[in-house]
Amino acid sequence: MKKPVFEGVATALVTPFKQGTLDFAVMNQLLDLQLAAGVDAVVVCGTTGEASTMTDNEKLALIAHTVKYCAGRCRVIAGTGTNDTAHTLQLSRVAASMGVDAVLLVTPYYNKCTQAGLIAHYTAAADTVPCPVIVYNVPSRTGVDVSVETCRALCAHPNIGGIKEASGSVPKAMRILDACAEELPLWSGNDDLTVPLMAVGAKGVISVLSNVRPKLTLQMVRACQTGEFAQAGRMQTALMGLIDALFCEVNPIPVKQALTLEGVSAGLPRLPLTPLSGSHLPVLEQMLSSMPEP
Repeated sequence: MKKPVFEGVATALVTPFKQGTLDFAVMNQLLDLQLAAGVDAVVVCGTTGEASTMTDNEKLALIAHTVKYCAGRCRVIAGTGTNDTAHTLQLSRVAASMGVDAVLLVTPYYNKCTQAGLIAHYTAAADTVPCPVIVYNVPSRTGVDVSVETCRALCAHPNIGGIKEASGSVPKAMRILDACAEELPLWSGNDDLTVPLMAVGAKGVISVLSNVRPKLTLQMVRACQTGEFAQAGRMQTALMGLIDALFCEVNPIPVKQALTLEGVSAGLPRLPLTPLSGSHLPVLEQMLSSMPEP
């Protein structure tokens, strides 16, 4: 049985920019918010962190800063996946040397490799990188879906630390859990499926919602962890309006706007992402005000 890298809530952090460059002062604000709430882990340079428009130097600088700032107070997971296996290995090895607890590797996008290619890609990473490798399945972004059979093949590797399952399918997640049992820890990659997936065995969530509502997200997940699924379900239902608003446009456009509305200047997203459209702003403001942090 593999020990999960974390159990509970990992916040997929936005990357704050100021005049086009990394804003480490605001990053400290974001980390303070998460650490004060007591999240179990943070993810940097993931989808929410706009990794696709960051340079390697920016990614590694942000990863190093986060590891140093958190100083063991929570787990740090670095998004180092690319669509080039050699590049992925290079970034992942450097991130591991900085002290991250795991690397999160998105399926190679655009290339659209076969399932055999996925197995070879993740096996190469797990063989090379001296920290756990988490598979990140998000077919809506990448055009590639990790099959249950591929999960079964990968879970036998001792350094494959789990899967962020963001296909949006509860039955798919259930089939992975059934095929891999405790050898492939699974986390929800969708805030709207946190409770359903934890009810069938997920270890927690890698969350966008917790950027702005970490305490509420933690309360919901802790209820799941103690078997109080009726209470957790009520919380999930109550949060759905805010979750929908945070995904009214492509992530992380709305969550960056939400942080700005709440006084944290995370900056604008980088092109080709654009600021939140005015038509969605009133709903986001309403949902934020209707679900305040405790």
